[in-house]
Amino acid sequence: MKKGVYKQLNLTHLEAALPHVLNAARHEQWTYEMLLERALAAELDGREQKAIARRLKAARIPGKKTLDGFDFSFQPTLSERRLRELADLSFVRTCTNVVFLGPPGTGKTHLSLALADRALAAGHSVLFTTLAELAQALESASHPGLMRQRLRRYIAPSLLVIDEVGYTKLSQEQAHHFFELVTARYEHGSIILTSNTSFAQWGALLGDEVLATALLDRLLHHAEVIPINGRSYRMKERQTERTSLSASPEVALSATGGKSTGVR
Repeated sequence: MKKGVYKQLNLTHLEAALPHVLNAARHEQWTYEMLLERALAAELDGREQKAIARRLKAARIPGKKTLDGFDFSFQPTLSERRLRELADLSFVRTCTNVVFLGPPGTGKTHLSLALADRALAAGHSVLFTTLAELAQALESASHPGLMRQRLRRYIAPSLLVIDEVGYTKLSQEQAHHFFELVTARYEHGSIILTSNTSFAQWGALLGDEVLATALLDRLLHHAEVIPINGRSYRMKERQTERTSLSASPEVALSATGGKSTGVR
């Protein structure tokens, strides 16, 4: 088949896979129906892989995390069952928000990324951002047309992840942009939000108690709020590293001036 035909028929993935498909057909003596089925399956699989790669690039996910990689035993106040239920993605289909509240290092971002990964795998569009990045992107729009364009970027995905809410106090303009975004996504798209700040402190975060109340009213109307009251994973890892280093023979020798103090 001429190369131009693949392009005309939009079978670009089949073009690359066809030699392997034909070779397998000869060796396994496929029927014509089986050959056609496998050829079309190769094209569809190629399209799906390309779509997954495109969604992943657009999502701007900072790293791959999974629920299986989360140590629930380290956070006993957190219900693993509840997180597994969220992983069925019904919250995305019903435009329900998920809010993780807790001190730094307790796994809020890990859980957000794990749910985002499941959503991507299921074919949903996802976008990850921090509140500081979001606020800066919207505030820096130089004219109303650009502002609407940037706002649409955060409205369009099925799932928007906003990380690190509470680390940066917003200006009046940034707070209003944040409110506008939450309002636009209300009952139209899911938000996963992580915060180390209690809802009572959002008035100070936004610099406006009335605006904070209105924003929270929309954010929490259809929401799963998951508090995490536990220890920091990062501190745990740091303590493990220190313990490992202190137990190292090289470190022990360095601490004693290079003289061995052990009993042979």
